[in-house]
Amino acid sequence: MSILTWTWILTGLSFALYIYIAYATRAKSTGDFYAAEQSVPPILNGMATGADWMSAASFISMAGLISFMGRDGSFYLMGWTGGYVLLAMLFGPYLRKYGKFTIPQFMGDRYYSNSIRVLSLMCAIFVSFTYVAGQMRGVGVVFSRFMGVSINMGVIIGMALVFFYATLGGMKGITYTQVAQYCVLITAYLIPAIFISMMFTGNPIPQLGMGSQITAEGAAILGNPADQGKYLLDVLNGIQKDLGFAAYTSGIRPRIDVWFITMSLMIGTAGLPHILIRFFTVPKMRDARSSAGYALFFIALLYTTAPAIAVFARTNFVKSIHNVKYEAAPSWFKNWEKTGLVKFVDKNGDGVMTIAKGKWDDPKSANEVKIDQDIMVLANPEIAKLPNWVVGLIGAGGLAAALSTAAGLLLVISAAISHDLMKGILTPDMSEKAELMWARFAAGGAVCIAGLFGIYPPGFVAQVVAFAFGLAAASFFPCILMGIFNKKANKEGALVGMFVGIVFVAGYISYFKFINPSMNNAKGWWFGISPEGIGTVGAVLNFVCMWVVGKFTPEPPQEIQDLVGSLRYPGKLVAPPTQH
Repeated sequence: MSILTWTWILTGLSFALYIYIAYATRAKSTGDFYAAEQSVPPILNGMATGADWMSAASFISMAGLISFMGRDGSFYLMGWTGGYVLLAMLFGPYLRKYGKFTIPQFMGDRYYSNSIRVLSLMCAIFVSFTYVAGQMRGVGVVFSRFMGVSINMGVIIGMALVFFYATLGGMKGITYTQVAQYCVLITAYLIPAIFISMMFTGNPIPQLGMGSQITAEGAAILGNPADQGKYLLDVLNGIQKDLGFAAYTSGIRPRIDVWFITMSLMIGTAGLPHILIRFFTVPKMRDARSSAGYALFFIALLYTTAPAIAVFARTNFVKSIHNVKYEAAPSWFKNWEKTGLVKFVDKNGDGVMTIAKGKWDDPKSANEVKIDQDIMVLANPEIAKLPNWVVGLIGAGGLAAALSTAAGLLLVISAAISHDLMKGILTPDMSEKAELMWARFAAGGAVCIAGLFGIYPPGFVAQVVAFAFGLAAASFFPCILMGIFNKKANKEGALVGMFVGIVFVAGYISYFKFINPSMNNAKGWWFGISPEGIGTVGAVLNFVCMWVVGKFTPEPPQEIQDLVGSLRYPGKLVAPPTQH
């Protein structure tokens, strides 16, 4: 069967499964809709958290980034996995003990201020919409290549599916759907990696295969029998140098920037609203910490495989098209060319595709090939000439990754509007039935707006996600951490800290990414810190503002200090005040 047929079959079966689960676990109360009645077992919550976390950026973009950046891409692995250690140690058990539905609700109660709650829900909505834009675009890219429809039509189909199970099931439906989506995406990610690792090195473990010696079969695939017995990374380093690039295993990004990006990704992960709310869904405090451990394990299966896929894809990509006549280009190149994500411009008129350092559209550069880094994972099975069913499976996995995260983000937006704004502030006497209606209405509206972001994206997937992490790092992380571990942290400090942190980070990223992108380089950045790493500075500013302002403003009421103390010690939680 063709790739298109296999993709429709595998995607159709997975979509049918998602719809059935959503219907079978549909929400019947606000407790179901917001927190699945706090009844999700830790291992399933860990699996759902893994699906919630492994977005289009993780599944589609991360290995592509590493394949282009080489060693410099390692900060994505360190930052995103390290963030779960922070979650398990610093946030999970305490947020579960607090026992409510949303992060803005925790912020409003802890800092005894509806103003904080409003600012928090605005931050949650902004971060979630910023993040979800990349997910919906990822859905469109997958549909465009593998299912024969336009990117925009793919986004619309994805919108329809998410609309169904997000509005019907809420957190309960999304959680169990995400368990199924994790099984689909991890299977789709691992199978091609195992296949290619066996082809190149004879080692079925991709994590080891990327550092193993090339077999005779692998050398034949690469078109150079002399590569037999050489280490795969050494061969890739040689290829890179021959093309004018730095060695793949060397790093060219400033160390200070690597450190700041890694920290920004860590604390940004620990501050993302759609991840934090998952700790409200387990039965007990200890379940929150164990579910974070399970999540780290499930995530590590994919994250430790990503560098191997990056190495395989980069090597195969260059070997298959460099110095090859365009008329004889492999089928994968022609297939992806239809999407506009790969292009060839014959600058010297010889009809031969040349890969070199520099931009493909720069007349002074010898590079004649453009390839969008976001397709490297999706195109990898085709480049390696794997069976059509494997190619179709990677499409189903990419959709599962993007849709699972989109659903979690949309739930955050829905809860912020229905529970924190409508029920919490504007109409406190709202009935549960009315609140559930508002929640579904808000989720539906959020899906439509997210779809528009997917059709008219504000930037590449990785750029947009970097924006979300910076904002989460500079807004939520410092305030939640201080709110749990510092009894003296007050509302004035939190307001100033969040405002300063998010304005600084948003301004810095907007300037270098959108206003003056020509300055987006190591020479133009302040102190050598890129927009991807500026969230660390924003978090520091937030901490400093909270501490300084707290010294010159009144301490929190005693009841708030008692609440904070009861969060971190065994025993009953001291009830927070209901009026601010």
